[in-house]
Amino acid sequence: MKKQVKSALVWSFVLVMLAFMYVPIIILIVFSFTGARALGDWDGFTFSLYADLFSNARIMKALANSLILATVSGALATLFGTTAAVGIFYMRKWRKTAAHFVANITMENAEIVTGVLFMMFFLAVKLPYGWPALIIAHTIITVPYVILSVTPKLSQLNPNLYEAGLDLGASPVRSMFTVIIPQLVPGMISGFVMAFALSLDDFIVSKFINGSVVTIPIYLYTQLVKKGVDPTLRALSSVLFVAVLAVLIALNVASAKKRKKTLAKTK
Repeated sequence: MKKQVKSALVWSFVLVMLAFMYVPIIILIVFSFTGARALGDWDGFTFSLYADLFSNARIMKALANSLILATVSGALATLFGTTAAVGIFYMRKWRKTAAHFVANITMENAEIVTGVLFMMFFLAVKLPYGWPALIIAHTIITVPYVILSVTPKLSQLNPNLYEAGLDLGASPVRSMFTVIIPQLVPGMISGFVMAFALSLDDFIVSKFINGSVVTIPIYLYTQLVKKGVDPTLRALSSVLFVAVLAVLIALNVASAKKRKKTLAKTK
């Protein structure tokens, strides 16, 4: 009886937390199909907000900027993060601990402090604010998440694989790219997706160094400050949520299929 009560309490807590997270999103999506300005008012089903969204050149420009920034910084973060994860993994214990500590600083530091530091640094080195500064900053703040995604995959590998590649005549670089890297691909994909999402979502760091580049978070903030809540933003938020959800589902399905193939080969 106690176990049943405990299980019921656990599931109740989980359901309440899920409701707090997803019910507002569902409400937002539902009211993106009405033209009423105030959220909660319904004046009939319509796609007018989506039509306004895709015909708004400023929103489309901000969305394109965000996607380009997230893709480029995510790809660079995946490259540097994977390289760093491999290097850290083969370090001695005290060096590994120190490297992890340094890598995690940007995750544990307050975003506003990180943003101010980037602003002062780029000002000191006389690098203009805008695309270069944004790409560098977003790459740096997302690299630790790639390291966290790749490191567990490294821990699952046979530690002798790299040396076996060397013994078979491969150079260190070739052994790394033909033996180690292919087995890290799932972790690299997860790291890229996480870096992409974090870059797409970032506002505080970007606001300090964006220059004339307007991303979606900066556009949303500007609109809210100047004009209040634009109903078109409901459609934009719905599109972004559905797109991210579709990518995550596709990745999970692909990962599940790969696991099934691997298990079938081992039998």
